[in-house]
Amino acid sequence: MEVKYINPFLNATINVIKTMAFVDARPGKPYVKKDDAAVGDVSGIIGITGDNEGTLSISFSQACIEAILTNMLGESISGINEEVRDAVGEITNMISGDARRVLDEMGLKLSAAIPTVISGKDHTITHISTGPTIAIPFTTDHGPFTVEVCFAH
Repeated sequence: MEVKYINPFLNATINVIKTMAFVDARPGKPYVKKDDAAVGDVSGIIGITGDNEGTLSISFSQACIEAILTNMLGESISGINEEVRDAVGEITNMISGDARRVLDEMGLKLSAAIPTVISGKDHTITHISTGPTIAIPFTTDHGPFTVEVCFAH
């Protein structure tokens, strides 16, 4: 998978988290993920089809998503409940939409499914594409999260 297709997801993540939650997300070094283990406590995953097929996922540590949602909603969030899972799905959808808009401007036409959210310790994420899964770890002042992007080509 070409870097020019990864960067829109990286930039969309930074923009959405900053705009919606006033949290600075600092990307680390991307790596090829070798297993299905989620690195966070709650994950949003969305299927993408069109000129290419794949998935986008974002996995938050509990402390990170609590801080993000506390900022977004203006009320203290504690724990991972249905409201938190709904918000993770919406954040995943916003990041996907922002990245797909940029990719569309580059000539790659994509559409997305409805996000699915998975939570719990040691949950897994299975990407639907046979391509490599590129993981981008992020740090914030409130804990880490990781974005994974996997496309057929």
